[in-house]
Amino acid sequence: MNSIQSAHASAIGTSTATPPAGTRPALPASLVLLLATSAGLAAAALYYIQPMLGTLGAAIGASDRAVGFAPMLTQLGYALGILLLAPLGDRYDRRRIILLKAAALCVALVAGGAAPSIGVLLVASLAIGISATLAQDIVPAAAVLAPEAHRGRTVGTVMTGLLLGILLSRVISGFVAEHYGWRSMFFVAAASIAAIGVAIWRGLPRFQPTTQLSYGALLGSLANLWRRHAALRRAALAQGMISIGFSAFWSTLAVMLHGAPFHLGSSVAGAFGLAGAAGALAAPLAGRLADKRGPELVTRLGLGLAAISFAAMLFMPLLSTPMQIALLVVGTVGFDFGVQATLVAHQSIVYSIDPAARSRLNAVLFVGMFTGMAAGAALGSLVLAQWGWNAVIVLAIASAAGALAVRMWPGARLAA
Repeated sequence: MNSIQSAHASAIGTSTATPPAGTRPALPASLVLLLATSAGLAAAALYYIQPMLGTLGAAIGASDRAVGFAPMLTQLGYALGILLLAPLGDRYDRRRIILLKAAALCVALVAGGAAPSIGVLLVASLAIGISATLAQDIVPAAAVLAPEAHRGRTVGTVMTGLLLGILLSRVISGFVAEHYGWRSMFFVAAASIAAIGVAIWRGLPRFQPTTQLSYGALLGSLANLWRRHAALRRAALAQGMISIGFSAFWSTLAVMLHGAPFHLGSSVAGAFGLAGAAGALAAPLAGRLADKRGPELVTRLGLGLAAISFAAMLFMPLLSTPMQIALLVVGTVGFDFGVQATLVAHQSIVYSIDPAARSRLNAVLFVGMFTGMAAGAALGSLVLAQWGWNAVIVLAIASAAGALAVRMWPGARLAA
């Protein structure tokens, strides 16, 4: 306990004035709201493009296959950004890193909105993914600032903001693209990031580094953390596997709904984000349950719910079109709830491993997650084109079942 308390005190730069972590009060609601909103708007930048894929190709003169690389490059950029940049949060002031990334994300979003060709859009998509990793600097910042007794709840609340940003981004982008054009969405997103940059500059405290390792040593320490901690390996692998199905679903939903028998536009495809947003309620609930009952139980419940929800969608072809939509909504709520609960539980696991390495531990977890997301986006498009929507659902079921097997494997309790 003493090492955790001292790490918290030094991380916020008030080691002589801040009481021990166990006695510090909960963070002010205004600061938690700032962190949650900032994380949500940053993460949303990754997903604005998804509901627009059904119409963006024709608008920019590119094939559906070429346009499908945009979400894949965004997810891949996010994974690369986490791997190469997120560890810097343990070495430098997180506040400064967040502000620099916010500026870079604004530039990348403007470049995406002004892209004259698919090539420029793909480059901008990669840059958006890399710079949007500021969300993964905000989450460890919340874990550092929160007292230990409230850490699960605080991280869960910030993750609720992040996840709502991801899910509601589809609603917003679908509406904006259909009524004002897809380019407008990129410019609106850039303005939102500029606004949170100003708010963070004014409202977020500075952080003291928790290590003096060089950049090369920081990257090398990621491999050491991976080798040393079975709990980290298990969490990254399980979250990466469930992310394959999650990303395959969301990356192909707009294209599927655009075709027969639904023939629905970007607004309706984006509106499914509202169903997914209901699943984001899992984050604070999962945080509280992880605090009380342990995160291992939460991972198993979440992955089981995701697998069941995906499996239910296999029955869609047996139903009328309105009932197919209804089942799709219910399944979306269910699997999103399960996936988000699992993510919060995995974060609780990895943040407890080494308080001085939270940014690096978070980096390893999210590299696994977004590698799975990138793979899911690519596989989902391929599977949909070759074998249809039911094959995408089978892929999602397999990914959820595989992740659950990782958590259920003998020794999982010791590893967590």
